[in-house]
Amino acid sequence: MKNNIVISFRTEKGVRRLPLWLHLKKCIEAALEAEHVNAPCEINVLVADNPTIKAINKAYRNIDRETDVLSFPMFRFEPGKLPRDLSQYLDPETGLLPLGDMAISYEKAKAQAEEYGHSVKRELGYLTIHSILHLLGYDHVDEGPMKKQMRAREEAICQMIDLER
Repeated sequence: MKNNIVISFRTEKGVRRLPLWLHLKKCIEAALEAEHVNAPCEINVLVADNPTIKAINKAYRNIDRETDVLSFPMFRFEPGKLPRDLSQYLDPETGLLPLGDMAISYEKAKAQAEEYGHSVKRELGYLTIHSILHLLGYDHVDEGPMKKQMRAREEAICQMIDLER
């Protein structure tokens, strides 16, 4: 599965690229593997500053503030229950499953890492896994079972790649 993922990375100036991309790629691969995604995927990742995230949040969600991560799924999947046959979702031109886009605020990740007492690497990895789960149908709109299900999956995936708190 790992060789069948096309990830388009973009970063703002001042963000070290290669080590960051390799880390985020590892997190994306782990999340897709844990969720049993059995199709070649395409994902767009933007690591940006707070003003860029704020502008995206305003444009697409009409919320005029920065946030840590934004996820824009291409499809509506049921969390933890992907269709067995994903072929109907593949882009006929590329043969890839276009899962969607994510945008991560590097500044927010740094601030949250400090607040939570762990590394920026851990926070960026967690946010990436969190976003992949959103692209796969998970959500946390309330404090109920959906949020618990998503948090359990996030922590399990973080453990798979030694990205625990």
